[in-house]
Amino acid sequence: MPLVRIAHRAGQIAGFGKRIGEVVFRSMQDTIKVPPKDNFQVITEHGADGLIYDPEYMGIARSEDVVLIQITISEGRTVEAKQALFRTLAERLHLELGMRMEDVFINLIETRKENWSFGNGVAQYA
Repeated sequence: MPLVRIAHRAGQIAGFGKRIGEVVFRSMQDTIKVPPKDNFQVITEHGADGLIYDPEYMGIARSEDVVLIQITISEGRTVEAKQALFRTLAERLHLELGMRMEDVFINLIETRKENWSFGNGVAQYA
């Protein structure tokens, strides 16, 4: 039931956003137990004026290659599972795509299950 939004700077190699999305989906499956096929993502590329971030917020030195990942999920995961997701995702993006871990910004939004409709105008979890 996650909806993932990935924003990155334009000018990366072809398929860069899709590759990030693949790592995100695998990491969610392994850490917060997202089921197979439950993969919905919006991937966008932005010019310098369309991806705004503070390069030093919280003492983390971000580069122009920062990637913003927002994941909307149903509520109920433990803090430990969320921390495992953050850690696993940053580590995998570093190891598999060469991204700096400092450039991986992740935001989770939790919502109640009745707030989802997967099609046909039906709240399947209500």
